[in-house]
Amino acid sequence: MDEFDIETVADPSLRDPILIEGLPGVGHVGKLAAEHLLEEFETTLLRRLYSEHFPPQVTIEDGTTQLACLEFHYVDLTTAATSSEDDESSDDDVATNGSTTPAEQSVPNDLIVLTGDHQAQDPRGHYQLTSAILDVAESFGVERAYTLGGVPTGELIEEYSVIGAASSDALIDELDDVVEFRDNEPAGGIVGVSGLLLGLGERRGFNAACLMGETSGYLVDPKSARAVLEVLESLCAFEVGYDALEERAEEMEEVVSKIREMEQSQAPTEDDLRYIG
Repeated sequence: MDEFDIETVADPSLRDPILIEGLPGVGHVGKLAAEHLLEEFETTLLRRLYSEHFPPQVTIEDGTTQLACLEFHYVDLTTAATSSEDDESSDDDVATNGSTTPAEQSVPNDLIVLTGDHQAQDPRGHYQLTSAILDVAESFGVERAYTLGGVPTGELIEEYSVIGAASSDALIDELDDVVEFRDNEPAGGIVGVSGLLLGLGERRGFNAACLMGETSGYLVDPKSARAVLEVLESLCAFEVGYDALEERAEEMEEVVSKIREMEQSQAPTEDDLRYIG
């Protein structure tokens, strides 16, 4: 196999597509968000990208193996599987104030969602892999990309903010109403494909931004993924249901509750503190 091997699966005609990247990272925020889009809409697999820079392994599903790869999916935004509860609330909003959602105001761009179980294993591989991703995006006429990820807070949180980073001042101005732009945050920069798609993409004429949900960094975080998706909804003019993410969030809440109980049981009492120093 060559350093990169791109398999063509389908070649539909797309309308001004936007690339959405969601690969494994902190809290699996980006990956959860991207996979939720694929679960909630009808999709078409476009490309598989294989590389020597991925771990030397295959995944197994129902006994069938699949060589490690990234996948590009076309998402049909006209086929949202929104929950009945969301539909009812949306209808009520229109009935009471006559307002319309972004999805109703304009025809949304097509989306190309990039997912996978791995990133490259070495710095050179990250650069080369990102260049290959941009090649595929260019072949479909992509000019804008949103990368999705998480920002670790180091502690359990209740409210989830979404922090942004963008490849240009003009894009910051455009997104300023829906995400927070903070000086020097995240402090360590954005590592991996999520960051390089902004850096290398800007050099190739892409408008690119990273949407990062705050997360503890300890656990898979469906709530942070939802916060990121809600921002993406407003940017890409679509609506999506969240029932599946809510179920996963409830499962994680049980884990979080146990962690909090352990933290409280290990916290020093007032009597313990008398003997310190």
